[in-house]
Amino acid sequence: MPDTDAKPAVAPLPAVLGALQDPVRLEVVRRLANAGTPMRCGLTYEGISKSTAAHHFKILREAGVTEKVTIDGNTHLRLRTEELNAALPGLFDAILTAANDAANSATPTDDETHMPQRFVSNDQFAATSRSTPHVTPEEFRHDQDAAH
Repeated sequence: MPDTDAKPAVAPLPAVLGALQDPVRLEVVRRLANAGTPMRCGLTYEGISKSTAAHHFKILREAGVTEKVTIDGNTHLRLRTEELNAALPGLFDAILTAANDAANSATPTDDETHMPQRFVSNDQFAATSRSTPHVTPEEFRHDQDAAH
């Protein structure tokens, strides 16, 4: 009978590097590594939606970088440091050192999270969408007809 508690193996090097190449996922891993303990999922990211975060968590899990654990009824992420170091010796430490160096030398973002600047907060999005008037197709056609 198969062991249902068996953890998936760490993926091959290209898959692990692919999972860590995204700035959001790299930041999640950096926060987990620096915490040194499993963290509640919501504490590992900022500036993205829950559904986007869930997508990133799935990519990291599938690559064998993280796993979900339940602590006191809450879902936490755990970094699979030992498994990563066994499968890909030295790689994780090098990536983590580079990520921490980049985060420490980066110019702080508005909210000091060091999340990539390409992400727009909900407030910024709302302000942008309010400042750009929405024109329905009917209004556009009416305006085009009136101009001719």
